Amino acid sequence: MGCSCFKISTFIIWFLFSVSPVCSLETSELISNQTFEAWKEKMIIRDHLMKINKPSLKTIQSPDGDVIDCVLSHQQPAFDHPHIRGNKPLDPPERPNGHKSNPNELENFQLWSLSGETCPEGTIPIRRTREIDILRASSLQTFGRKIKTPIRRDTISNAHEHAVGYVSGDEYYGAKASINVWAPQISNQYEFSLSQIWIISGSFADDLNTIEAGWQVSPEIYGDYFPRFFTYWTSDAYQTTGCYNLLCSGFVQTNNRIAIGAAISPTSSYDGGQYDITILIWKDPKHGNWWLEFGSGVVVGYWPSFLFSHLTSSASMIQFGGEIVNSNPYGFHTSTQMGSGHFPAQGFGKASYFRNLQLVDSDNSLIPLTNLKLVADHPNCYDIQGGINSVWGHYFYYGGPGKNQHCS
Repeated sequence: MGCSCFKISTFIIWFLFSVSPVCSLETSELISNQTFEAWKEKMIIRDHLMKINKPSLKTIQSPDGDVIDCVLSHQQPAFDHPHIRGNKPLDPPERPNGHKSNPNELENFQLWSLSGETCPEGTIPIRRTREIDILRASSLQTFGRKIKTPIRRDTISNAHEHAVGYVSGDEYYGAKASINVWAPQISNQYEFSLSQIWIISGSFADDLNTIEAGWQVSPEIYGDYFPRFFTYWTSDAYQTTGCYNLLCSGFVQTNNRIAIGAAISPTSSYDGGQYDITILIWKDPKHGNWWLEFGSGVVVGYWPSFLFSHLTSSASMIQFGGEIVNSNPYGFHTSTQMGSGHFPAQGFGKASYFRNLQLVDSDNSLIPLTNLKLVADHPNCYDIQGGINSVWGHYFYYGGPGKNQHCS
């Protein structure tokens, strides 16, 4: 017995001293590799932040937590693009014929400017991107970008749901509309709700070109639930080109009073005050760039024509309306709201709207819409109803609550 116990004890002592160091070494190497990978990822993120967060002449703290940097206009991210590196922003072209301009109409519609602070002339306000903003994205490659999804109105888009009005079958050179602003509820940080204008061209395959502007609530991008003024573009169907706002080399901002991506205030309330923003996108007939105007005369900037393939000439479709992401939480339809979160039948003060819809034609003139088609992918969840009158011109109410007894 004594001999047997000695042999067993000897084996245990040998095992502890000969095997454990090997396990410890492997564990140490694993931890070391994980630490290195985490450090490498952190450095890559910091490099990207340095690329998009440019040196500022002035910094403004917004009450919603945003930091607004006043960056020299020729140092904004757009001028990292080799096509325009070393240049300065262009002067605005002539507005479309029939457009009533009042540049002094702009009020403090964004939270960051409510204090009265503004960026100096020659600079533009840029919402500072933080490390936590990038970490909320699934990867650095997808940060600040939409996930590829079909746009065609004759198919149901997986995950993305729409209630839109659209025109197609002609050549279009811009669009204008006033968009009711709300703060819809979002079910989780991986979903969003937006209301926007789409300028579209291409074959709805890998060569799809879009220009987009409106308001959105996106906790993944912004880390909160405020509605925010935004822009977007892509030239390859959301694959490798394009981004939101100024998060890549694309849109050239020319205005020092509007921060793209900043929160909008005030917003509409049910049976209360109604607020809307007017957006005009039009193609400069002389240079071919696509310009963006907010309100009645405040030019925000432009998308250079070289960013696109099909949109270098004209658009083949214009869309107005709402979009949400439905991630089917727990196997049910999302309760993320579109617009006000109420169905269009409830009308003014309750449902969200687009009003005074117009197009820009080949003569650079604003004209009324013809043959506007209204489509809702899931009308029991989000619907759309349109009309026309002497005050609002072409208009529609749209949106809904998402999950309900008829939408599950």
